[in-house]
Amino acid sequence: MDTPEDTVVQAAGCVLWRRSPVHGGLEICLVHRPKYDDWSHPKGKLKRGEDALAGALREVEEETGHRAVPGAELPAQRYLANGRPKRVRYWAAEAVSGAFAPNDEVDRLLWLPPGAARLRLTQPRDRTLVAALLDRLRLA
Repeated sequence: MDTPEDTVVQAAGCVLWRRSPVHGGLEICLVHRPKYDDWSHPKGKLKRGEDALAGALREVEEETGHRAVPGAELPAQRYLANGRPKRVRYWAAEAVSGAFAPNDEVDRLLWLPPGAARLRLTQPRDRTLVAALLDRLRLA
């Protein structure tokens, strides 16, 4: 039986990337959330009536301190969170400005090469987004 969309928690985020300021290689941003003690891509719940892409970029800025330019939409994820169905839409997004400052939601941030990012991510479902990002950037 399908779950009615209005009971699904709607969220959005980005696989945030940049070119390393040191060697120019691709780096992916991961955030550490102390509440869950996990490493993930920046994401969060949408506000009522908020456009998913606008919400994804808002969450990136709130959690990482970086402004980003969105790219291709990546595969959405569906899973149970606290017993409720959740749908998270993701976009590839290039960090263009900003600086991280720890906050209540995110206490640490890492910029890692794709292979290291894949290994650091806590949830296996988040690792598939690294491959999706790499596929989209190769096509660009």
